[in-house]
Amino acid sequence: MRDAYDEAAAAARDGYGRLVAVLAAADGDLQSAEDALADALERALRTWPRDGVPANPAGWLLTVARNRQRDRWRSAELRRTAPLVVERHAPVHLDDVDPDAVGDRRLELLLVCAHPAIAPAARTPLMLNVVLGFTAEQVADVFAVPRVTMATRLVRAKRRVKEVRVPFTTPDRSHLPDRMADVLEAVYGAYVIEWSTAAPEPRRLPPEALRLAEVLAHLAPDDAEARGLAALVLLSSAREAARTDDRGRFVPLAEQDPTRWDAARVARAHEHLRAAHARGALGRFQLEAAVQAVHCARRAGEAPDWATLRRLHEALQRVAPTTGGAVALAAVVGETDGPEAGIAALDAVGDRAARYQPAWAVRADLLARLGRRDEAAAAYDKALSLTHDPAHRDHLAARRDTLAASSLRHRGRD
Repeated sequence: MRDAYDEAAAAARDGYGRLVAVLAAADGDLQSAEDALADALERALRTWPRDGVPANPAGWLLTVARNRQRDRWRSAELRRTAPLVVERHAPVHLDDVDPDAVGDRRLELLLVCAHPAIAPAARTPLMLNVVLGFTAEQVADVFAVPRVTMATRLVRAKRRVKEVRVPFTTPDRSHLPDRMADVLEAVYGAYVIEWSTAAPEPRRLPPEALRLAEVLAHLAPDDAEARGLAALVLLSSAREAARTDDRGRFVPLAEQDPTRWDAARVARAHEHLRAAHARGALGRFQLEAAVQAVHCARRAGEAPDWATLRRLHEALQRVAPTTGGAVALAAVVGETDGPEAGIAALDAVGDRAARYQPAWAVRADLLARLGRRDEAAAAYDKALSLTHDPAHRDHLAARRDTLAASSLRHRGRD
């Protein structure tokens, strides 16, 4: 029974955006498509434990959801307001659909969500929610807005797509640049959410972010930021195997074994960075990718090139200042100018970092290097309270415990 539940969850997680895109393409009604898919998932949870998991779970969900849509289209209410089209409204049987023949329309749906008729503040959240399958709560947390506010914003945006009948097509190249920035932000948002939210297993970069970043770079090869984002995602995913050791323990970036990084992905990322550099238009994603490239240039047993990293982080804060970027810069300053300078840079971030877990982890490490053990222990405790990833929690707890043991030995000598 548990396998059936796991398969349903996996099908929903991995294929949500693809299925919604296909279901909504017929009439542009995103909410109706999501409702139909939700009904299909509910039916799967009722029947799969009893009847077994189908050979193609995503295809099964698509078929059931399409039948649910057709039931609505044939309802009395719809028949009073819309003509019945046999090709569209005819029932679909489970054995009549070849799921592999259904195209992946997520890119089209991303561009639908970036349509000028959609409020700018809702475009990226809509993509994250509908296309990439993140909950309204997760999206709200990333954008630092109340969850009720984000839920309302998403409902209005979905209604707007239906009202203005936004076409589910890829716009011609004259309109693509106007929508590309919002699409890039959504793919980047998927990357950020995956790294900032709780997960029951070690974090993995979402396949959608990796795939879509490459698709966008191919679609707009002359867009320097599209290339930069593809490089960033590739470099991050290249280090996946090295983020935990053989016992599943978290390994900080500066301590990872470079021989465990995916050399092919690193090389592909450098191709994107060279292409972006040739365009002569520097941007945020290129700088973030350059930071990752410097880390990936480190050889086994060597320290990162902190001086270059500092210059890149300073440039990134000038181009696209963020709380996370300021904290990262403070950590690098702690390496180039010493822990006291790092703490001063961290203090300059102010209240923005009060609920930001990395800020407390960086502060704890800097205080520990200064020998301010009690303050460091308190900072580790605060970082732990804001950490959800099990491997990262264990890593911080181990550092705190090592610090406590050192403090006890020091007091014993006194």
